[in-house]
Formats: sequence, C-alpha cells, structure tokens
Amino acid sequence: MVKTITKTNLTLEEYLANPPKQQEWIDGKLIKTKGTTIIHSKIQARLAYLWTSYLINSQIGGEVYTELPCKTTKQGRRPDVAYLTPDLVSMYGNESSLPQSPSLVAEIASPDDSAEDLFAKANEYLASGSQEVWIILPENQRIFIITETETSAFNCQDTISTQKVLQGFQIIVSELLR
Repeated sequence: MVKTITKTNLTLEEYLANPPKQQEWIDGKLIKTKGTTIIHSKIQARLAYLWTSYLINSQIGGEVYTELPCKTTKQGRRPDVAYLTPDLVSMYGNESSLPQSPSLVAEIASPDDSAEDLFAKANEYLASGSQEVWIILPENQRIFIITETETSAFNCQDTISTQKVLQGFQIIVSELLR
C-alpha cells in the first residue's frame, strides 16, 4: 500500500511545480476550488467545446483548457476555461503550470461566489497577462467581458463575441447558458 502525504503549507513555487487537483493557492493557503454545480459543469464543458471548435474551424491554433493551473501576480489559480495562444502552448505546453495568466479566461460563478471576488479575480488575471476575462453568471443569465480598458455586460438575448482574443468567435448568451 502506498501512502501519500500532502503538504498543506506550500510556497507558491511548490504549488506551481506540482499543483494539487481542485485546489488553488490563495494568500499562502491551499483552498479547495468551490464545488461546481451541474449547470456550472455543463457551461464549462460547452464553452470549452465551442472555443475548441472555433479554433479548429478557424485554424487560429492554440489550445483550450479547463482548470489550468496558472500563476497570477500573487496567487496560484485554476480558471474554469482558458485559451492559450500558439506561442504560449509552444513555450509552456509541457510544464506543470503556466507562469502567467492565460490569454483568455472564463470564470463561471458558483452560487456562493460574490461579485466582488469574481471581479477581483478578473483584475488579477488581467494584471498577470490575460487580455480578456469572461465572468459568467448562470443564475442571472448574464455575462461580463472585461479587458484592460472596458467592461461590457450582456444578457440572454445578446450576441457576444471575444474582444481581444479569438477574433471572430461569437455566440448568443442564451445558447451558452441553456
């Protein structure tokens, strides 16, 4: 029988070298990622599929990931859905974690997430290399797209499109959140 001992006091560097599943490194502590609901999981899978299909059809290149371990300016995070450009895949595709934030990130709100926390996380991603962050609020049927210079809000009848990354991708909000 093999016994695994998990160290609970990891440095950020130790976390990034071997990121524990379903955990983020927040303010020096390992925090279990919030429980995903069925709706959260469905939207995560659907968005990853849609972004990947768009990559294949447009031949832009790069890769789409779920729960990708990455480093922000001060934390070890795992965005729900992330897109890496071909250059980032080439540089870091075989590493245990990304040493910066992905180019495009989507965070899907869980029922116990606060708006303050979600927007703070978006700012953290933007300060660490992301060009665009999607905050998806399934219960309110809204999506916010945030870049360094703009925050746009959309409701279920709106068609949304990527602002800086994956140029040309678009979808009706209700199709993603159904």
